Amino acid sequence: MIEKTLKQDEIDRLFEAARSSTPEAARSEVRARVVPYNFSSAGQISTDQLRAISMLNDLFARNLTHNLAAWLRTRFQVNLVSAEQIQFNEFLLRIPEISYVASVRLEPLGALSVLQLDLGLAPPIIDLLLGGEGKDGPLRELTDIEESILGSVVEIICRELTAAWQPVGLSFNFERRQMQTQVARIIAVTEKTLCLSFEIRMPHSSGLLNLAFPAVVANTILRRLTSDWGRRRRHAGDARARMGVTARRIRFGCSLQLPTVRLAARVLENLEPGSILRLDLPANALPEWRVGGQALSEAQAIRQGPHRAARIERLIDEGDR
Repeated sequence: MIEKTLKQDEIDRLFEAARSSTPEAARSEVRARVVPYNFSSAGQISTDQLRAISMLNDLFARNLTHNLAAWLRTRFQVNLVSAEQIQFNEFLLRIPEISYVASVRLEPLGALSVLQLDLGLAPPIIDLLLGGEGKDGPLRELTDIEESILGSVVEIICRELTAAWQPVGLSFNFERRQMQTQVARIIAVTEKTLCLSFEIRMPHSSGLLNLAFPAVVANTILRRLTSDWGRRRRHAGDARARMGVTARRIRFGCSLQLPTVRLAARVLENLEPGSILRLDLPANALPEWRVGGQALSEAQAIRQGPHRAARIERLIDEGDR
């Protein structure tokens, strides 16, 4: 058996290693990794939540664009500008001195939210609804009749919000317009709110539509959106594959027909067996192959064995449809 004698420097290294492995040393290492935490950042919107909110509100913006543009019979564009969490007093500071502010009740939570619309949008909207051309006007307070007309527009906005936010089970019900001095009573000024901002553009005017939700509503919305978004994200690949397999088995009605032409009513009134209709189409005009009512290509009618068929000649661009 061979004995080994340690030198002094080796003994010192062993003691140093044992000392560094003590609980005190471990705690000092943990303390070294501690970083300051800002509690004001608690509850901030995460990336997934922001993505889910943006998806719902993009849908709301598109629906509101189409429906109000058709109702007003003019160009009307709505775009989501921002979604953020801020204190309600900061939201109040953003409201112009002359503005349209309304309270909106959210069911089934029974909570109140705030809707603010720039009054610069009111004159062209009211002018259009009264039969005018939608020209801009001076920034001023509304008369009782004008306020009633603009209230019908806010009701449409609430209806489209309800349709877009159906996945979270909330219904938006327009209550009434609120005076500037009454808005601070709807939500506590120190409460953190979810603020959504939309830009509205019209031919002769533009402005903002802002929505502020209280904390109880914001937390409910974010929790439901995050859980739904997480489930969709986890199963997106499988769901997409199943949808692809199912979609390939869908049958669409299709037809081969000449392009649409207009005929006078008197021509149709005088139709008899053997009559010849002049369609005002060139003799070499190709029929259109339509699937589900959509023209996809120009095609030539042919026969393939005992069956009728269509030979594709030219695909129709989306801009030509």
